[in-house]
Amino acid sequence: MAQQPYSNATFDDYRWLVDATAGRLLTDLAESPDDSLRQAVRLRKDWSASRVHLLLQQVELRRRAKAKFPDADRMYFTPVGLEQATDGWIAAYKAGRFRDRGNPVYDLCCGIGGDLAALARGGPAIGADRDPIAALLAKTNSPSAIGVVVGDVSDLSCSSGAWHIDPDRRPSGRRTTRVVCYEPAPTVIDRLIGANDTGAIKLAPAAELPDHWRHNAEQEWISRAGECRQLVAWFGRLATRPGGRRATVIAGDGAPSQIRTVAGDGHVAPPAATDFGRYLVEPDAAVLAAGLVGVLADEHGLAAIAPGAAYLTGERAVFDPALACFEINEVLAFDIKRIKALLRERSVGRLEIKKRGVDVDPEELRSRLRVPGDAAATLFLTRRGRAITALLTNRLVGAV
Repeated sequence: MAQQPYSNATFDDYRWLVDATAGRLLTDLAESPDDSLRQAVRLRKDWSASRVHLLLQQVELRRRAKAKFPDADRMYFTPVGLEQATDGWIAAYKAGRFRDRGNPVYDLCCGIGGDLAALARGGPAIGADRDPIAALLAKTNSPSAIGVVVGDVSDLSCSSGAWHIDPDRRPSGRRTTRVVCYEPAPTVIDRLIGANDTGAIKLAPAAELPDHWRHNAEQEWISRAGECRQLVAWFGRLATRPGGRRATVIAGDGAPSQIRTVAGDGHVAPPAATDFGRYLVEPDAAVLAAGLVGVLADEHGLAAIAPGAAYLTGERAVFDPALACFEINEVLAFDIKRIKALLRERSVGRLEIKKRGVDVDPEELRSRLRVPGDAAATLFLTRRGRAITALLTNRLVGAV
């Protein structure tokens, strides 16, 4: 991960932050009814401005981190470290793929330790990051880890066991999906693979792998809460189907999570329907990113609403974590006045809008379509040929 901007805080400030005194202060701040301004005034009587800033920032980061980590109240973050960290549910799933735990797993570019903590719970694990502050937080967040090394990946040896690496996708300050721009560079990672090919590379979902990686690795797109969060390239013994593709959907925030995987070679187009069926199906974001819509459609006997379209249709309801199913109530041309009249007639006051291939701002359209009512519905906008078609649907919720 990238070197982090830490305001005026020093390494000693962060070492103080993870100690017992600051830990008690953080607990008190999280439970205090006072706003941050009053808290700051009180804290500055005893602590420096940089340490007061770290305390108040940490309270806010922990609050935000609850969406990513069930034990966020006991963890330590930086703003960029939290943003880039693998969330707890995905990290636990990935750690489960490291099956041979006789030797340590090395988590390289470990950042604040999102993946490292999960790896260490499953067996011996060692973290490494060139940023000493990130390494300090990773060690604190991963108490089961053997340790965390401060150093550059190119100087480390991982010739035994297995490794996981999270290269920096913002080496110039701006996020990029171009693997050639990542740091460490692909040439450095190639040396890792050459020395020990039992490894995994965490990448952006839209990353394009170099040809030699794509042919040798199994690519897995992982989503949670409807968002495709990362692409992992699995090599060596960690690849169940070298050259293949997987889309894994992690549903729910419980433990254990519901996990659904769709696997195939990718980009096999589903057949196109001649008309809409009774149900409209939206594949999960990971399935779309992996190009496995055709595999999912074949499994459930579905067809695309039009050639090349991502939305599927069929005559029976389908309940699968890898998709969302909607019952179609109305199919009509995209006419705002007509749609608004239909919504008013059905008292639809809660409207979800989904669209593909249509240049429409959903928030602006929702404002124009607002009508009083307690009913809920989902409006899809899509193209069949050149025309925009609107479908008024209701979302189905059920179990397989």
